[in-house]
Amino acid sequence: MLLVQIAGILIVSLVVGQLLLLLYGSVRRLASEQQMARLRLERLRQEAAAAAVLRQEKEKERHLWEGYRKFVVEGKVGEGAGIASVYLAPHDRKPLPSFQPGQYLTFNLKIPGQDKPVIRCYSLSDSPSASSYRVTIKKIPPPPDKPGSPPGLVSGFFHEQIKEGDILDVQAPRGRFVLDLGRSNAIVLIAGGIGLTPLLSMANWMATQPEAPETWLFYGVRNRREHIMADHLRGLAQARENFHLRVCYSDPTGEDVQGRDYDHAARVSVDLLKHELPSNNYEFYVCGPPGMMASMSQGLKEWGVPETSIFTEAFGPASVPRPAKVADSATTASAKSGPGLKIAFARSGKDFVWDAQLQNLLNLASANGIDIPSGCCAGNCGTCETAIKSGQVRYAREPGWQPQAGTCLVCVAEPVGDLVLDA
Repeated sequence: MLLVQIAGILIVSLVVGQLLLLLYGSVRRLASEQQMARLRLERLRQEAAAAAVLRQEKEKERHLWEGYRKFVVEGKVGEGAGIASVYLAPHDRKPLPSFQPGQYLTFNLKIPGQDKPVIRCYSLSDSPSASSYRVTIKKIPPPPDKPGSPPGLVSGFFHEQIKEGDILDVQAPRGRFVLDLGRSNAIVLIAGGIGLTPLLSMANWMATQPEAPETWLFYGVRNRREHIMADHLRGLAQARENFHLRVCYSDPTGEDVQGRDYDHAARVSVDLLKHELPSNNYEFYVCGPPGMMASMSQGLKEWGVPETSIFTEAFGPASVPRPAKVADSATTASAKSGPGLKIAFARSGKDFVWDAQLQNLLNLASANGIDIPSGCCAGNCGTCETAIKSGQVRYAREPGWQPQAGTCLVCVAEPVGDLVLDA
């Protein structure tokens, strides 16, 4: 009887052991299948991101136009704080190309009292639409030391004279201050004042994407009087769990309520980012006044953010220094640096010695009565593109407009050595 019992126990033990082995094998297979499923999902996400980039590029190429195209002003909406949004639809009613969030439009404007068209660039301030574009423009006030002077020429023209039904000449969207749609890193948008406009385009686009990465928006103004799109931004933050909004007032008034109107009574700074963000592992997009962009870029680098993860947008002629890029002609002179560089304007028959205090070749030409057509003065519109007959130039930052080989954008170029321009 004892032997039978022992045999029974052994049989039961063997059966249990086999069951445990089967169970262990099943658990391992399940874990392996789950890991494979996670890898497949990640691969699908990467493929979807790549496909989105490809679709956007194809869409952009499908309807892009050369030169200027006629657009009708469909509407103009006051946003407060001397800022207005202008809605534009193609006069021919043909489809519009998509654009990359952060890009801008270039306008060729015929302003009464001006003897030639005026060129200006303004950021697109909404996500891509098939039927219209939107730009949001601040009316530039007179200089503080000349309060009786007129406001900014072009911004004043948009605010005071442009009306619904007017027709404007517009170039296709362009610019390199754009979201990298092929990367899945979380992003931080940092805006100062009207620098919100290209970042608003980015934020609005992210809100339409089901797989959008974590996004932070830090927006700095003086107080509620300058706080535009407040309800819209708050709505974005409430609608998306991974969209975080932080509003900073540098000079709040007695009517401004912390927690309702703004989050921090301070300027946007890297110290604030360190306090709010869990790490520095983000893509940073910065647009605002030149001083803010320069200090923010430097502070981010000191925090250990790679330069390849910091993107800035120039305001007018101001820019954040970047590694120099050299452009040369087909007949390149030997490059040299230092004082005594000779700059020749071939068609004008004038020669000068380069003065580095002038900062760029357009300023040298203007100071000496040489008229080179120009527009944005930030390397974005291409109006000042000028042929190089010999020599080399250097750009302090990558221009938004890609000049043709053998030419340069004199508004952001300085000579590397002796230079001859076809102007």
